[in-house]
Amino acid sequence: MPRVKGGTVTRKRRKKVLKLAKGYYGSKHTLFKVAKQQVMKSLMYAFRDRRQKKRDFRKLWITRINAAARMNGLSYSRLMHGLKLAEIEVNRKMLSELAISDAAAFTELANTAKKHLEK
Repeated sequence: MPRVKGGTVTRKRRKKVLKLAKGYYGSKHTLFKVAKQQVMKSLMYAFRDRRQKKRDFRKLWITRINAAARMNGLSYSRLMHGLKLAEIEVNRKMLSELAISDAAAFTELANTAKKHLEK
């Protein structure tokens, strides 16, 4: 009885990996062994960075809010504390959007925060 050689299965598996490695630099998109290693690493980066992206955006929003708050004579932490005392619940994403697109509304929020900090 002849032995079974998994030719079609192997080719299909390798083509799947090489398809994922399309666009990689050098031998990483042509040689199976190297491509497989890079695809594995890339999937690990993708998994990690889906979580990292959320942190990066929050960092960006906080930086924008801080810059706008300092234009209104407050630090970021004092602004957030003042808003909490005023019982104004606006998330950081919306605050940063206000800081960019509607400076007048942000100034109103900053003034409200200042009033509640003085009390």
